Amino acid sequence: MTAQIADPPNVVYIHSHDTGRYVQPYGYAVPTPNTQRLAEEGALFRNAFSAAPTCSPSRAALLTGECPHCCGMFGLVNRGFDLKLRGHHLVRTLNAAGYTTALAGTQHVARDIATIGYDQVFKSGDQDAGAISSVARDFLTSAPAEPFFLDAGFIDTHRPFPHSGEDDDPRYLRPPAPIPDTAATRRDMAGFVASARQLDAGIGAILAALDDTGLAGRTLVICTTDHGPAFPAMKCNLTAHGTGVMLILRGPGGFTGGQVSDALVSQLDLYPTICDLAGIPHPEWLQGASLLPLIHGEQEHIHDAIFAEVSYHAAYEPMRSVRTDRWSYIRRFDGRDRPVLPNCDDGPSKTIWLETGWPDRPLAPEQLYDLTFDPQERANLAADPDYDAVRAEMATRLDQWMRETDDPLLRGPVPAPSGARLNNPDDRSTADP
Repeated sequence: MTAQIADPPNVVYIHSHDTGRYVQPYGYAVPTPNTQRLAEEGALFRNAFSAAPTCSPSRAALLTGECPHCCGMFGLVNRGFDLKLRGHHLVRTLNAAGYTTALAGTQHVARDIATIGYDQVFKSGDQDAGAISSVARDFLTSAPAEPFFLDAGFIDTHRPFPHSGEDDDPRYLRPPAPIPDTAATRRDMAGFVASARQLDAGIGAILAALDDTGLAGRTLVICTTDHGPAFPAMKCNLTAHGTGVMLILRGPGGFTGGQVSDALVSQLDLYPTICDLAGIPHPEWLQGASLLPLIHGEQEHIHDAIFAEVSYHAAYEPMRSVRTDRWSYIRRFDGRDRPVLPNCDDGPSKTIWLETGWPDRPLAPEQLYDLTFDPQERANLAADPDYDAVRAEMATRLDQWMRETDDPLLRGPVPAPSGARLNNPDDRSTADP
């Protein structure tokens, strides 16, 4: 039985935009020393995944403990979507348990943040890492009532990227795995690295504030992101390039000592973990599992499969997926056989793909990948008769999950809310009218 800690910890939830796992402690040549320090002092999860590779659905799933189609977040808040049940938000649960709750920076979950229930919402004229970390530091140094929950949301590493400096020479960088290694894509990656440096500096400022105030020892720091970077075949895709996320925790409950876990985990697991540390009974709607048995060495695994989904991003593109340690299975539900181009953010790497035939590349209705021999998820085995049994098993698991969670996609196309702003799937860009 997992032991409880004596007092409910403070929680600082740090989250970024579009970072994936492209930071130093995951082995990438992206200098992020503060994130590296956090990993060396805490616990890093190498196989952590978001519940959706799109901004609002991912964040809503983490903060409600429910998959997007259960919490009602089918698309982007800034395009007209919203939570179905605001009472399921983590802030409501923590408020009821006596936590002081505060927001600094971006949140991307509610159209009207006042409906969520934070005790304090701090405004900042800018949304960059420097401005947001300054606001967060002001909160931490103000002797806030404890326990507290600070939600610190950074816009970095979202496009457009900042100009790269002399420390990010594109000649010596490599773009993400799905992207060809060219001069143009290296320059694109240099912008991402420059943004990641800004993000890391903001994380460092928050960690320094925790040290300076003496709060570090009684504060759980959660550092994560919503989904993969904004490059083709990453963000808004259900391979690990889209759903794989950094996840580092440091603080009370055993998240110390530079631990590394290879267990399959989901961001849905954060809500029950916080509840366990705070001594709060799990709300009945939670769909994740606590991370504490992994950290305390009581279990090697807490999941044998995890699930993810897309409904809307800029355009409608319904997809669902199931992932195990060995297999990744993805199914499309829109009947399209060509890419939904507006669901990829514009940038130099996308331009190269557009100019070399991406609009005409076929899409398969089903995808099956062997993660042992094809960890990049490039060789689709779904139509290979040698893998019929595996495909059928994974398809059955996905169908069962969709039924158990009452996924409305089983009943046909998911409607957008009235007034939602959407691109046509045949557009080439979110900038198209």
